[in-house]
Amino acid sequence: MTAVPSALIPWLDPNTLLGGVFGPVALLVVCAIVFAETGLLVGFLLPGDTLLFFTGVLAVGGKFGIDIWWVCLAISFAAFLGGEVGYLIGHKLGPRVFERRESGLFSVRNVERTNAFFERFGALAVIMARFVPIVRTFAPIAAGVGHMNYKKYSLYNAIGAIIWGSGVTLLGYGLGQIPIVKEFAEM
Repeated sequence: MTAVPSALIPWLDPNTLLGGVFGPVALLVVCAIVFAETGLLVGFLLPGDTLLFFTGVLAVGGKFGIDIWWVCLAISFAAFLGGEVGYLIGHKLGPRVFERRESGLFSVRNVERTNAFFERFGALAVIMARFVPIVRTFAPIAAGVGHMNYKKYSLYNAIGAIIWGSGVTLLGYGLGQIPIVKEFAEM
């Protein structure tokens, strides 16, 4: 029996995404989803951690036709690019949105708070945001809105993308080495 979310939206099921449906372009689909999750404000709808984990498990069986290190590099690069686009969206469009609407979420005061938050916790905030599903979608945009130093942001974004993208994928790859899991993944 399949889970309710995959029954409602089958293409969000990692088995559908990584199985035979997309065939040889499965890794590109994974990278596109990671990019969208981390840079296009639709990330909270996407299965990032689960997708990376199952990508690692399925890489054991050679589903992608390339070495795991290339898989990790591609995913990390997609996460990095998504974070950069998110930052640029926040930097370019954020201030206009916040200046136009002075209510609730949209206020100059919140931009100032965001600025202070990234000044105080900059590196840790950007890196650790990768591991919190909804936060990883909004942190790059918030960093852009708060005008976090771009060079620093990009460095922290790269570190976070590598640790998260490669780390979660390698965790799945390691689990995929267990004989019973490997057998299940090759079904």
